[in-house]
Amino acid sequence: QLQLVESGGGLVQPGGSLRLSCVASGFNLDAYTMAWFRQAPGKEREEVSCTTSGGRTVYADSVKGRFTVTRDNAKSTVYLQMNSLKLEDTAVYHCVRAERSDCAGYLEGWGQGTLVTVSS
Repeated sequence: QLQLVESGGGLVQPGGSLRLSCVASGFNLDAYTMAWFRQAPGKEREEVSCTTSGGRTVYADSVKGRFTVTRDNAKSTVYLQMNSLKLEDTAVYHCVRAERSDCAGYLEGWGQGTLVTVSS
């Protein structure tokens, strides 16, 4: 059974860094496209990144140059390294498995997510 568990969130000052982890179970991570999404209070869900099984990543313009996705297939884990964090990065972050390589189709594995709070 598919399960994705996010961790690594917390409180950080503007300009700081965090690394989020997403541990996958119930499927072979290396065969799937994975995405990170975030949702801030009162805002719509936003796609942060979409990473194909081949390792190609597309980032949202809002995080490009600051966030980096890596995958460790041996550990069944996807990471989101977030640098130069801004107040507007505050949100609950989720990782999900995507049906399509462009992350535009069905998404599954929504869990609790991990809360990132950027505040001075």
